[in-house]
Amino acid sequence: MTLSDAIAKLDEIEKAAYALNHAQAVLTTDGDTAAPKNSWKGRGMALAYLGELLYRQLVNPETGEVLETVLQHPNEAGEIVFRRAEVMKEAYDDMHVLPMEEYTAYEELTNESGAVWHEAKEKSDWNLFAPYLEKIIAFRRHFASLKAPEKPAYDVLLDQFEKDASMETLDPFFRSLRDDLAPLIREIAARKKPVPAFLKGPWPIARQRLFSEKVMALEGIDSLNCTLGETEHPFTNSCNKWDVRITTHYHEEDPFSSMFSVIHEGGHALYELDIRDDLQFTCLAGGSTMGIHESQSRFYENLIGRSRAFCTPLLKIMREVFPDQMEGVIEEDLYSAVNLSEPSLIRTEADELTYSLHVMIRYELEKAMIAGDLKVRDIPGEWNRLYREVLGVEVPDDRRGCLQDSHWSFGGIGYFPSYALGSAYGVQMLREMEKTVPVWDTVAAGHLAPVTAWLTERIHQYGCLKKPKDLLAGAMGGPLDPSVYTGYLKKKFSELYRLS
Repeated sequence: MTLSDAIAKLDEIEKAAYALNHAQAVLTTDGDTAAPKNSWKGRGMALAYLGELLYRQLVNPETGEVLETVLQHPNEAGEIVFRRAEVMKEAYDDMHVLPMEEYTAYEELTNESGAVWHEAKEKSDWNLFAPYLEKIIAFRRHFASLKAPEKPAYDVLLDQFEKDASMETLDPFFRSLRDDLAPLIREIAARKKPVPAFLKGPWPIARQRLFSEKVMALEGIDSLNCTLGETEHPFTNSCNKWDVRITTHYHEEDPFSSMFSVIHEGGHALYELDIRDDLQFTCLAGGSTMGIHESQSRFYENLIGRSRAFCTPLLKIMREVFPDQMEGVIEEDLYSAVNLSEPSLIRTEADELTYSLHVMIRYELEKAMIAGDLKVRDIPGEWNRLYREVLGVEVPDDRRGCLQDSHWSFGGIGYFPSYALGSAYGVQMLREMEKTVPVWDTVAAGHLAPVTAWLTERIHQYGCLKKPKDLLAGAMGGPLDPSVYTGYLKKKFSELYRLS
């Protein structure tokens, strides 16, 4: 096969893969936002068939030959084509070891388990979901053993979300977070601040929807290319840079739950919306790793969204949308309210200081689950024990405990550490950004474009074109240093709570 023939065939394969992935993304988003409750039955059949087509498109001798041909000619192929082949080869290597029947069976399982998880959470019934998780864990272990039998299964799963992540690197990372933050968390918990009176609402959901639109506009999200839906667990799904879907949920007693979900998912959306045009419809049109993706969502949610500077434009919007609730509220009141710190039950509602310990608990549970040291039936008890030990809170039921997250239902075992890594990456990116961008002046002015432009220059535009380690080196100014992250948190919350 000549190089030109291989490149033409690569274009063909990616066009088909894009169309199939697009269809799967739209079906999945629709299933979580608009479709009837029982639609999972028919959708599962459709997703399984699309998965089979995708498998056949990628896993065949001709695709293998195409990829090998391009990879043998790095200079002649050019940077983008060579990188496309390199990234697709990783997917090919992952998938070709899986028998097609098992791959499609797994697709059907995760579709059904998602529907069961929703019902189990609603009923706070772990036993309803447990049989599905047992099957998912068995599949994930099996797939990991087929891909890299010489490695611990959980390391294989971690690598799928964060390149080169392993228990060897993550154990000391999480140990550092716990050692550095736990004493501060305990000290702050002993000095509880009263909940500001203005937070007690109510906050009408119709007004919250309008608020969400204004927050998205403030964040710089183009509504022509990105929509906002409502679902049980907020997420982002991207088809291409002109079609990104984000979701949120609303609680009448708490406007900040939805607001921070919108800002968080909006950070994911901005990443996808700013990827270069010449990478669209290829395997390079997406985030480099989940840790890097989470660095963008956590950057906007916390480093910008919970900053003192952001309270200036935010207060203006809240006074417009909620004039009665915000009467007499000043910026310092708002800054204090969005940074209240207290050990809590729900990861997505957790404050910036305690958040990564929620992630650490899930990391410890996943390690034990995949190693076979923790039976599925015992997860609720171990979950509750760790929450008591690490955060000092009692878990009242499964809905607010081990059923709160959707990740295990879609097989995302190994995903959770990305949130903590992303939070740490973001702080080092901010440190670099502050060297050349007047971050806080522009944020206070309600002008986030310079912040997004810097992130686009260093991260967003490249999609998967650059390798993760190169992207991070260019954006963080050096290797990951957990002490930079914990130092930022200790300084911020010591000032907020006036600790010595």
